[in-house]
Amino acid sequence: EVQLQASGGGAVQSGGSLSLSCVASGFRYSDFAMSWLRQAPGKRLEWVADIMNDYKTAYTDSVKGRFTISRDNAKKALYLQMNNLQPEDTAVYRCAKRGMRGTVVSGRRYDHWGQGTLVTVSS
Repeated sequence: EVQLQASGGGAVQSGGSLSLSCVASGFRYSDFAMSWLRQAPGKRLEWVADIMNDYKTAYTDSVKGRFTISRDNAKKALYLQMNNLQPEDTAVYRCAKRGMRGTVVSGRRYDHWGQGTLVTVSS
């Protein structure tokens, strides 16, 4: 089965940085677009960033210029470099697999996502 295991979360102060990783298994990783989603306390799941199978990227406006999504197909890994973190970035960050069928989040369809890793940013 598809598995998506995220790691790298933690607690940082405003302006700090974190690097998140996700290791995927159970599917042909290089054929699929991947995303990072996040869910802040009391809020709905939100799309953060995409990376396509040709490495084209896209970001939600609130993280442009601060976050960078990347992938290593040989390692079946997804990454998110987060710089200049702000308290509003506090959330559980989940790696997700785009699909033809599945749940729509922020206008994009996902068929799998992992449990995620918690990022807490204090002022």
